[in-house]
Amino acid sequence: MQIDAGRFRVRLAESDQDVRAAQRLRYRVFVEEMGAKAGPEAVAERRESDRFDPYFEHLLLIDRECEDPDKEGGVVGVYRLMRGDRAREGIGFYGAGEYDLARLSEHPREVLELGRSCVDADYRGGAGMHLLWAGLGGYVTENDIGLLFGVASFHGTDPSAFSQALSYLHHFHLAPEELRVRAVPENYTDMAILSKDEVDKAAAMRQLPALIKGYIRIGGHVGDGAFIDRDFNTIDVCLLMDTALMKQSVRKFYSRKRGGSVDRILG
Repeated sequence: MQIDAGRFRVRLAESDQDVRAAQRLRYRVFVEEMGAKAGPEAVAERRESDRFDPYFEHLLLIDRECEDPDKEGGVVGVYRLMRGDRAREGIGFYGAGEYDLARLSEHPREVLELGRSCVDADYRGGAGMHLLWAGLGGYVTENDIGLLFGVASFHGTDPSAFSQALSYLHHFHLAPEELRVRAVPENYTDMAILSKDEVDKAAAMRQLPALIKGYIRIGGHVGDGAFIDRDFNTIDVCLLMDTALMKQSVRKFYSRKRGGSVDRILG
């Protein structure tokens, strides 16, 4: 699976070198920018990695004209992908450490976990981000994925700072009962900080990170409860999307043949 558009290329990692380039980007974003904790080895190599990396596929956004040595291999965007069949054969889902995913095991179609998604600060909001989404769409189509899920984060660990956004997600975008995964009991944080009547949608939208806002706009839902990840300095919510419930325009986008122009789908 590969998409070429001008200076950009989207493809799956093909080597250990590709994965290391993705880990270098993750270090810049999650550790240096967002304040995640990192061990001595990670700091020395400036790479963010974990024991799940060898089991995931890594979808890369590459700027083929990039000459910045810090952007190793021109990798400026990444998604980490784990299909359900691979999870069952290997290490399991990363998100199982934060959410009880038992309900997803009963889903009749293939499930795909998304994680460690990030884009270099110089490339956010531009054509590259949409190409990365197009690549994800191609993967979804080629592998007949029925359900997408994964944790997405607010920067910080104080839920009250995001009371409008978290309450909005709980009251207006809670997943259907059959898909409503729940944060593990020992770390469960109630998202309904405000009552439904107290939610100010405009204020909530201002607090929502772009990635979460994007998924909500195209029909995504959230699980029950948030998870505070102090190692990563984040508040995590579990996003879920049944591809059969996507808005018609997005389904057309995801099933489109590769090549040609890439439409803007994140507003």
